[in-house]
Parts: sequence; C-alpha cells; structure tokens
Amino acid sequence: MLKHNYLNNTDIEAARAEYISLISGRGFHCSTESVPTQKANGRILSRAVYARICSPHYNASAMDGIAVRASDTYGASETDPIVLKKGQYDVVDTGDPIPACRDSVIMVEDITERADGTVTILSAVHPWQNVRQVGEDICMGDMIAPSETRVTPALCGAFLAGGVTSVEVKKIPLVGIIPTGDEIVSPVSNPAEGEIIEFNSTVFSSMLSQWDAESLIYPIVKDKKELLRAAVEKACEECDAVLVLAGSSAGRDDYTSAIIAELGEVMFHGLAVKPGKPAVLGAVNNVPVIGVPGYPVSGIVIMDEIVRSIVSCWYSSEVRDYCCVKARLGKRVVSSLKYKELIRVTLGKTDSGYVAVPLGRGAGVITSFTKADGILTVPQNSEGFEAGDEVEIRLLREKSQIDGALVITGSHDPLIDEAADIIAGSENSFRVSSSHVGSMGAVTALRNGQAHLGFIHLLDTVSGEYNKSYVEKYFPDGGVRLVKGVGRIQGIMVRKGNPLGIKEFGDITKGRYVNRQLGSGTRILCDYLIEKNGIDKAEIEGYRNEEFTHTAVAALIAAGNADCGLGIYSAAKMYGLDFVELCVEEYDVLIDEKYYATEKVQSFLDTLKGEKMKERLEMMGGYTLE
Repeated sequence: MLKHNYLNNTDIEAARAEYISLISGRGFHCSTESVPTQKANGRILSRAVYARICSPHYNASAMDGIAVRASDTYGASETDPIVLKKGQYDVVDTGDPIPACRDSVIMVEDITERADGTVTILSAVHPWQNVRQVGEDICMGDMIAPSETRVTPALCGAFLAGGVTSVEVKKIPLVGIIPTGDEIVSPVSNPAEGEIIEFNSTVFSSMLSQWDAESLIYPIVKDKKELLRAAVEKACEECDAVLVLAGSSAGRDDYTSAIIAELGEVMFHGLAVKPGKPAVLGAVNNVPVIGVPGYPVSGIVIMDEIVRSIVSCWYSSEVRDYCCVKARLGKRVVSSLKYKELIRVTLGKTDSGYVAVPLGRGAGVITSFTKADGILTVPQNSEGFEAGDEVEIRLLREKSQIDGALVITGSHDPLIDEAADIIAGSENSFRVSSSHVGSMGAVTALRNGQAHLGFIHLLDTVSGEYNKSYVEKYFPDGGVRLVKGVGRIQGIMVRKGNPLGIKEFGDITKGRYVNRQLGSGTRILCDYLIEKNGIDKAEIEGYRNEEFTHTAVAALIAAGNADCGLGIYSAAKMYGLDFVELCVEEYDVLIDEKYYATEKVQSFLDTLKGEKMKERLEMMGGYTLE
C-alpha cells in the first residue's frame, strides 16, 4: 500500500499518470455488451462490424423517369430523336428496383410523353446511367468499422444499410456521485439563509455525459462520518467509480480522505493545482474513489484534469481534443460555383504536415461520412482547390488520433482493414488511416511525402517481375524501402456456376466485364493480359466500367450487373463466386525510409506477419505468407 499523503502538493501531471497506471493495473476497464444498432449512437465498438448485405442490395433507380435498355437509345439526338414504344420502357421512381430487362434510367425531364403511350428521347444513355448498382455504397463482407470506433449517426445508418441490426460495444461506466455537507440542500427557488443549493452534482453529471459516462446521483449526505462511510461503501458496490463531493480538505468535518483510507487506500491527497488542491485520489476494492473539492471551480478543474482521464482509461482511449488544422490536399477538388460545399476527407500526418484526401462525394454514399476524419469547406463562387494546396480542415476526430495515425495508401485489399483491427485491439494500439488510390497512387503519395507507407503490386510487363523496376524508376535516388508483403492469387471472378464457361483471360469477351480504375495494379495486369492475348479493347463490353475495390467488382458480378472481372480470390470467395486462377502476384509494402524504423511501421509489419493475421488470411483465402 502506498504511503498516505495528507494534503501534499503533488505535481498534477505526475499524480494523474501514476494514478491512471495504478487503477488500470488493477483491472479498471470496461466489459462488453450487445445493443440494437438503433441505440448504438455514441457507443464504442468492441469488435469490428462487417456488412451482411450489400447496399443497395438491388439495382435501384437514382432518378424519377423511365427504365430502359441503353442499347435501345443509341443514336438518339435532337436532330434525330428516338421513339420508345410500350414494352421498351418501364416507369420508375427514385429507389424503385430496375427491371431485369433494363440497365439504365432516363430522367423524366428528358423525355416527352405522347398520347399513344410512346415516349420521345433526344439523347442516348449508357449502361447503368442513373442507376444505383448493387454495392454502390456498401459491399457485403466489407468491414464497415473496426473495433475501437465511436459509433456516429452516419455509422448507425451504414450498419443498418449493411444488414447489421445489433453491434458489440464497450459497456458505459457508471459513476456514483455523493454530495456532502450540512449546509447543502436540493435545488429550490428560495433557499433559506445558510443553505447552499447543491448544483455540483448536476454540473459533474453533465460533464460525465459528454465523456460517455453515466452517473448515479445519491442523496445528500450530512457531515457525519458514519453516514458518509455507509454511502461510500454502497456506491462502491453499485458503481464503477465514485466521486465524493466536498469533504476533501482539512476541516473538522472533512472525512473523505480518512474514509477512503479506512475502506481502501489513499494514493494522493493534495495536488499542485489552483484551484483544486484538496483533491483526493484513492481506491476501494479496486473501484476508483475521488474526493472532489466542494468549490465549483475547483471541482470542475479536478473533473477535467483527473476524472476525464479516468473515463478515458476505462475505454482504453485518449482524451478527446477537437480543433481545426491546416493540411495539404492529396488530390484536386473541383467544386461548383453555385454552392458552398462541405467535402469529407481522410487526414493523416507525416513529417511534411497534414495531408487531406477527399472521400466520395455522392449523396447516397453514407460511408464517406463514417470514414471521414474532417471536413473541407469550399466557399461559394470557388472552383475548388488544386492538389498540394494548403486548406483548413475541421476535425471530426480527436487531433491526437490523427496525429498518431499510421498513414497508408495505395492498392486496396481487405487485409489492410484486418491488420488495422488487430492493431486497434492490441496493447500498443494506434489508428490506421488508409485510402484506396491504386498502386501508382501509392508511388505518387510517397514521392510527395504524403504517406508513411503504401501497398503496391505493379507488374513489369517486360521482365514479369513485380514492383522492383517501378521503385528503381520512380525513386532513382532511393528514400524508400520495398518490403515483402504477401502473395495474392489474382484471377477472373465469374458468376456462380460459370455459366459462360470462362476458362482463360481471353474469354472475358464472352460477357460483360467490370474493370478496376486506372493506376491500380489490377488494371495494369488487365491491360498487359489484353495486349498479350491480342484482344481489342473495343471488344470488351464494360471495359470502361471502373471500380475502386475488389469487393465492389465482386458485388457487381454477384448481383448480375456484370459477368466477370479481374480480382483477388478472397473477394470471389466472400461473394460465393467461381474463380479462374491466373497468377500469384506480389502484394508488397513500399515504405518511406525515414519512417521505416518507427514504432508504428514496425508494429504494422509485425502484425502483417503475425499469427493473428495468418489466421485471418487463411479464413479469407487466396494469400500466401513467407
């Protein structure tokens, strides 16, 4: 037991650090519970949440109008309009399912209805125009949020959109508040002389609520030692932490310190802070018990300086800190002159400062808000910002989370989310901030000092080697390190049963293809195989239909919006698709040399090669680890 320090003058930072360390070591941390998604706002996830269905889970009209087959509209113009007969279109409203025989929507304002039931159109539409395809927002099997994430209203919507009706969260701490004093009375409008209205408990309860803690306010206890002792004993049995208001000084009726010492132990009594000096920090049966000074301002100081940290300790998180920061844009932002636009961004910090990467801006893409770290405001009458411009970002997360995040960019793979989830639940956790910009996007980001590391799988079409020649070309003077990652099976994802009989890459011309975006390693592989097989790109239906993730490609094939697409085995397995294996590629880590030896990077590499990751990769399928 520590020595009983009575009204000492201990440095508050040192006292707080030692006190938090002591109570943490005695098991002061939360348990978990399952709650309905509708009641999960503000809670902290204790485990990762995965989508159980796609959102949308059917092909939905994005406009009011008519659903048509795009090929029926080809050639339409103002000088040569096309008349669509009954049977060539279906009337749809926004959100309606698209009939199986249709693949696009013409807005109602772009058609002219005729008395005989036909409609006239003046321009053609392309396949899937004005249609929200299956998985546009969320793909089944995608991690919507990792563990340790605070649930927001947008995330509640994302969970429900992904078919998740309940989530596992950390239990909210219950903090008992015991007001004391002979002169203290419950709030009244006309207190008598000598009576002091008890309002500290209301103030502190509200503060606790802001910090994600619940409170139980006990009846006022008169200045009698036996009454206070009984109240503290009761509160310690019913609550996760206890605050005793007043009675912490050295007056004749100040019993808090003595009672804590009798029931448990006093760790600190008296802190080097003004106001707030008489505070008592102790524990009873491993329940933190804090004597909070009775003067309101002193009490607020102790609440903010000590109790706030205790709540954060319960959640194994850092104290929140919101602010605005200056950041460089990672890519160009174009905006209309008509509106003030609020753009969601991911945010990371490197030695060159903060880097903000804009997220998807579609009105139906709820995940752009759940993944956002901050908001970029584009003023009205502004066309936007160029890549590299310095802008102000309003933070949506704690600044400490962003400052300490490992910034990852480049090629998409679910293993990045899995690694982030493992790290979030580890003893030395830190946040992973990732963006999917393709392998060449990773090269660009590292050249510009905008990421700590990136994943790449860039095929040298001459030598057949992965990644090395690109590093030599784009980093002739060094400055980066290429680290072996995982082997990844690439192939053609096809619908269950492979109805088109696709057996090799050249067979993709048999059906509708869905491609990856320019700059991605999968796109480079695709174009290489097209050239190798002597295929004319014009023969590939859907070649220009681009998606940014493997799961998005898989979702569209599973939904019947496409017949095939190049991607990784784990995505095909996730969606129950058949798979035609083509190669095992090298999915490696490109690291900025100056960050290689840092604790975060080394921890990430250790996680990537660790047993937990190996178990997850084996479950996902399609990976090899050296």
